[in-house]
Amino acid sequence: MLKKVVCLVLPGTAPFEFGVVCEVFGVDRSAMGGPALDFQIATADPGPVPTSFGFTLHVDNDLSIAADADLVAVPAHLDGTEVIDERYLEVVRAAAARGAWVLSVCTGAFVLAQAGILEGRRATTHWMHADRLAKTYPNIEVDPDVLFVHDGSIVTSAGTASGIDAALHIVRVEHGAAAANVIARRMVVPPQRDGGQAQYISTPIPEHRADSFAEVTDWMLQNLDQDLTIDQLARRALMSSRTFARRFRADLGTTPAAWLNRQRILRAQQALEQTDAGLEEVAQLAGFGTAAVMRHHFLKVLQTTPTAYRRAFSCRLDESMAS
Repeated sequence: MLKKVVCLVLPGTAPFEFGVVCEVFGVDRSAMGGPALDFQIATADPGPVPTSFGFTLHVDNDLSIAADADLVAVPAHLDGTEVIDERYLEVVRAAAARGAWVLSVCTGAFVLAQAGILEGRRATTHWMHADRLAKTYPNIEVDPDVLFVHDGSIVTSAGTASGIDAALHIVRVEHGAAAANVIARRMVVPPQRDGGQAQYISTPIPEHRADSFAEVTDWMLQNLDQDLTIDQLARRALMSSRTFARRFRADLGTTPAAWLNRQRILRAQQALEQTDAGLEEVAQLAGFGTAAVMRHHFLKVLQTTPTAYRRAFSCRLDESMAS
């Protein structure tokens, strides 16, 4: 279970990306159902550390405090072209070696790349720097089209605000959807954003979608348990099937089938977390039809089974253990 988080402050750290890490992991929201975390910031040489905006941050802790961290976070710093102090790289390597989470925000991915922990892995960074990351480190599979990439215990996020998505994803994996939603609501951000790869960290209600498809997607959510076809959805949108599929992808960043499957997974996750319903009932509620089909999609997308997911995240199990 994620308990201790250390954010590394490198010279030239970007204040916004640094603030994202502090806001998600550093604010005590345990009274509202959020996780209680030991959050620290550290730098190689304690004292004033210059930021990318010219002002300084005063950091008291040296890097030794990260030796037992469950998560080491690296915010963006300048443009990622700098040679990084070996002391930071050693902290990152050690965290990865012991299986701790390592999170980068924006150009923080270049620190992870210099440390060598992205070799042979998928990763992302801000789209402006993705080509350079790929050319400089050809053994990294750089995906510039996603909000974040989760590969093993390493999570790399794209530019700026996508660090929120990546951080909330880690909270969800470690502490469940309810905890991630508490943080998201307090930050006044969606627990997930549509577009790119599925970010499985929210309730089934999509927070961002094009107005032109709002009515159709609302209807889809109300009828997840039905067999919904493209032709049927296109008729509701008063479009041809081809036009509907093309415009849906352009506006929402994914195909109707992928969007529908994503919402079904999210609905199933919510039911597994919050109810005692059997797997067959959950599968029917979410629109998968059978538990076997639901299991297939959980394994493909979440790399876990519905039973294992419920065991890890069920609020009902937590309540029964508490009583």
